[in-house]
Amino acid sequence: MAAWAGQGTATYLLVLADGGKGTDDPSADLEALAELRKQELEEAAESLGLAGVELLGLPDGEVENDLKTRGRVVAILRRIRPDIVIAPDPTATFFGGVYVNHHDHRETGWLVLDSVAPACSMPHYFPEAGPPHRVRTLLLSGTLEADCVVDIAASLDSKASAVLAHRSQLDADDDWAREALISRATQAGRLVGLSYGEAFRHVDLDA
Repeated sequence: MAAWAGQGTATYLLVLADGGKGTDDPSADLEALAELRKQELEEAAESLGLAGVELLGLPDGEVENDLKTRGRVVAILRRIRPDIVIAPDPTATFFGGVYVNHHDHRETGWLVLDSVAPACSMPHYFPEAGPPHRVRTLLLSGTLEADCVVDIAASLDSKASAVLAHRSQLDADDDWAREALISRATQAGRLVGLSYGEAFRHVDLDA
C-alpha cells in the first residue's frame, strides 16, 4: 500500500473490527481501547500515505460473512472502485504449529472474496449499493500458497512506521516488532531474489 501511495495511486484501507477486545486485561475499558485503536490506525494510515480509511466498527470476534455486512462492503467497493483489492487468505488457518489464524481474519477473507466476486460486479446483487464495478485483481495476504512477491525495499520504512503505530498491540516491544517485520520481508524476498518482499496469492479476475 505504501508503494502504491508513494507512486501517486489513491490507496484505501477498509477495517472491519474495532479492536476493542484485543487485550488480556479483564478490567479494560473496551470503548476506550477501541478509540485508542482507531487513533493508532489513523497514525498508521498517515505513515503509509493512504488516501482514506473506512471503518465498519464491528465488535472483535463478531465479523461475519453475512448478507448485511456483504452489502456494506460492496457499497464501499462500488464507491471507491478499486482495480486491486488486498484481503487475508481465508484458507490459511494454521501457521507452523504455533498460531491459529483467528475468526475475524478468516471471515474477513471470505467476506471480501464473496463481495468482490461476483457481488460487486453484478448489478442485481445489492442494487441499492450503487453501480456495479469489476475488480481486476485480488491479492491474498497471510497465505500459505504464495505465487506473487512484491518488492517492498523502497517502502519498508513506511511499513515499519505503520506497524509500530499500533503501540497498544506491541507490549512496548518495538525492537521485536521491527525485527519480525524485517525477517518476514527478507524471507519473502528470498523466494524471488529480492532484498525485501511481500508475498501474496494472486487472483486475476480479468482472465
